[in-house]
Amino acid sequence: MDVQELNAIARSIVADHKGVLAADESTGTIKKRFDSIGLESTEESRRAYRNLLFTTAGAEDSIGGVILYDETIRQSADDGTPFPQLLESKGIVPGIKVDTGAQDLAGHPSEKVTEGLDGLRARFAEYHDLGARFSKWRGVITIGDGIPTDACLHVNAHALARYAALSQEAGIVPIVEPEVLMDADNTIERCHEVTSRTLQLVFGELERQGVALEGMLLKPNMVIAGKQCPTQATPEQVAEQTIDCFLRNVPAMVPAIVFLSGGQSEVEATENLDAINKLGGPWPLSFSYGRALQASALSAWAGDPANVEAGQAIYLHRARMNALAAAGEWNADLEQAVTA
Repeated sequence: MDVQELNAIARSIVADHKGVLAADESTGTIKKRFDSIGLESTEESRRAYRNLLFTTAGAEDSIGGVILYDETIRQSADDGTPFPQLLESKGIVPGIKVDTGAQDLAGHPSEKVTEGLDGLRARFAEYHDLGARFSKWRGVITIGDGIPTDACLHVNAHALARYAALSQEAGIVPIVEPEVLMDADNTIERCHEVTSRTLQLVFGELERQGVALEGMLLKPNMVIAGKQCPTQATPEQVAEQTIDCFLRNVPAMVPAIVFLSGGQSEVEATENLDAINKLGGPWPLSFSYGRALQASALSAWAGDPANVEAGQAIYLHRARMNALAAAGEWNADLEQAVTA
């Protein structure tokens, strides 16, 4: 493991206010997305959709890395170029999701632990050969009555650190993703409390297991009210609570923070990211979005080859909006440039 090399890769992903496209939906998840547009999910339809995203001209100005799924990293563009090589040729770093999903945590109803550590060292070696230079592992933290428990927070922090150590050993930058879900009715203050506790345990475990903080990226939730909370925070409140939380709990040597969108709408995720960057911190504050980059593009495409350019135009617009937000230079008027 060359920490300087890992640091250089991490920094390149977010250089010039670029962010990450999360195109790592599992086969089950992308089926749900395709169901919403009435498209059958097949290996070819999934490949065609990823081809639309990855061949979008100009996206490389706003996207510095793309997270792939196990199937996707083995697929190729229409012209036969393997997807990792296609992305690399555009100056976009190819990445790979390596966890195998969140499962019920034994003895702790309503809580999850992420699996996928078994055989991970060998899988990392293969993914490196396939072109992956960063990876992602997601831990899921649910807010509810009496949860999260310390047990849930500890096992997920431990798994995240074990994953990150193996990733760095393989010469692959780990994206450490502890996600506090925003599905409940909790206040923004409760989210701050749970996110703080989660980050404290995660960074304690990363240090304990010898993970080089300068050779990783953090992919956290924003500090935000739960979707069911009657009082929804303004972008300015989200920014204040988020920056306060991360200044208290994230070491400055982490090369960048790339926020997940966590179920926010496309424009909401952009607006909140912009507000966060208008306050700023010691790290680049960028994005690693899935649905918040893709939802409108997917609807516009709808599986029809005739709609590829329309889908690409909308995806490119969202990527540009989020890159502007990562610079703190977005405003609502810019959203009128493209309408779905």
